[in-house]
Amino acid sequence: MTEPLVVLAGVNKHFGDLHVLRDIDLTVGRGEVVVVIGPSGSGKSTLCRTINRLETIESGTITIDGVPLPQDGRDLSQLRAEVGMVFQSFNLFAHMTILENVTLGPVKVRRVDQATADRRAMELLERVGVAEQAGKHPGELSGGQQQRVAIARSLAMDPKVMLFDEPTSALDPEMITEVLDVMTGLAHSGMTMVVVTHEMGFARRAANRVVFMSEGQIVEEAPPEEFFTGPRTERARDFLARILSH
Repeated sequence: MTEPLVVLAGVNKHFGDLHVLRDIDLTVGRGEVVVVIGPSGSGKSTLCRTINRLETIESGTITIDGVPLPQDGRDLSQLRAEVGMVFQSFNLFAHMTILENVTLGPVKVRRVDQATADRRAMELLERVGVAEQAGKHPGELSGGQQQRVAIARSLAMDPKVMLFDEPTSALDPEMITEVLDVMTGLAHSGMTMVVVTHEMGFARRAANRVVFMSEGQIVEEAPPEEFFTGPRTERARDFLARILSH
């Protein structure tokens, strides 16, 4: 295991009577790519959202690079700068150009000067394959292009870890590949990533470790090859049989 970067210990979360995260222990090493899979309602997205405190937890601890998650205010926005997040919906500002969307965070939060931010943004847009769209507005781009812009926007903050919450689930099939290709490139470049996804091909190709969740618990975790060829639990076998038969 490389040096731990994200550590969840004894994490519990309820929504009313629903116990959505049950005693979660998970350590993500620096440079590791962890793919979280499992049936709908198993707590995957909630787990992802607790790591940058979009969801609060009732008990347990979460630390990033040795620092506990802050409660609120200024420290929280600082944390969110360290933790990039890409959602199902692209959450781009419709009235801003693509370039402005990507430079907003670095200029406002990181206090980077505009020229430097613009230069870095163009490098990142190039990296995700949409540099020629920089002057357009989000509505002029396809869903796949918007999601790649959202990834560039997160990377512009120079985060320590990137969280992806089902980043391809709102996309048409032909756009999914272009987004997963960018994510695979990112994984191979050494970015620490936690990815909630239904894309098993991506899990096989890019993950260091697959974490299988069911009913709010981590039931099983293993390297992808091991998990997909010989899942140890009945629940994981059932899940794989269902999704891999399509």
